Amino acid sequence: MPANNIQIDLSAEVAETMFDKRLDQCLALLFPEYSRSKLKEWILADYVLVDGEVVNTPRLKLKSGELIEIKATQEVQVTNTPQDIDLDIVFEDEHIIIINKHAGLVVHPGAGNQDGTLLNALLAKVPNIDQVPRAGIVHRLDKDTTGLMVVAKTLPAQTSLVEQLQSRSMGREYEALVMGTMVAGGVVDEPIGRHPNKRTSMAVSEAGKEAVTHYRVKEKFRAYTYLRLKLESGRTHQIRVHMSHIKHPLVGDTLYGGRPRLPKHASESFVNTLRGFKRQALHAAQLSLTHPISQEEMTFQAPLPEDFVNLLAEVREDTKINGIDI
Repeated sequence: MPANNIQIDLSAEVAETMFDKRLDQCLALLFPEYSRSKLKEWILADYVLVDGEVVNTPRLKLKSGELIEIKATQEVQVTNTPQDIDLDIVFEDEHIIIINKHAGLVVHPGAGNQDGTLLNALLAKVPNIDQVPRAGIVHRLDKDTTGLMVVAKTLPAQTSLVEQLQSRSMGREYEALVMGTMVAGGVVDEPIGRHPNKRTSMAVSEAGKEAVTHYRVKEKFRAYTYLRLKLESGRTHQIRVHMSHIKHPLVGDTLYGGRPRLPKHASESFVNTLRGFKRQALHAAQLSLTHPISQEEMTFQAPLPEDFVNLLAEVREDTKINGIDI
């Protein structure tokens, strides 16, 4: 077997309750840590044996007591270079790792960012994570968004986390500072798709995918609002697009908010802080999930980064000096 492949050996006996069920159905019951698509892929690749005989028919009906074996060869999934990059690790066991991502860290290599990414860091820090698709990365944060991410260290963990994301049982809450003073919270339920003219941007579009963002007001200021947001879906740039759509773009988001707008009578200190905040004011503050193996319900929280804390302090001081008009 080539050095860049790994061997998977599994076996189980067909239970009486599985009598006359299809092979693909039985595999899903016997090996729930693997996705149905992966199990079907192994059947069609001649990796599945029933009582010692190769079977490549997913719809084959089985009898109780038959021995199911999977002898699969799986290619190493990631070929990027491991790099020693500091990560803020909130939690880690043999199955998952929770990271508090700092601003400026790209999650996955791409055009213009071939290295120096979270993926490169994971390859250096987590043994054998190259055997998991995308080095275990199941969701992303934008380069300049800070906060919590979960990464799978094994294929079974990855399968579970992806299912939680797809079923929307994984809870993700964010904090953001947006332009304008909002009176109350609400919901933005608008589909998001690729922008028709800007290749790197997203937009609200009837042809896009369903996207729902809940938001509530944490604090009101004279020209800004501090929000807590919760996602039902996880589209690219979802919060940034939705807040811009309702005319309250994120502070610092030049892609969806245009040029920074300074409030009248702002102090020099406040102006310097705003101009020096070179990213969108968005932080993934809370992450809730079911542990893929123990099934324990887990919730993690990450405090606001220092630059966001300083920005809020300046906004509060500006409102204190100039008053608030809602």
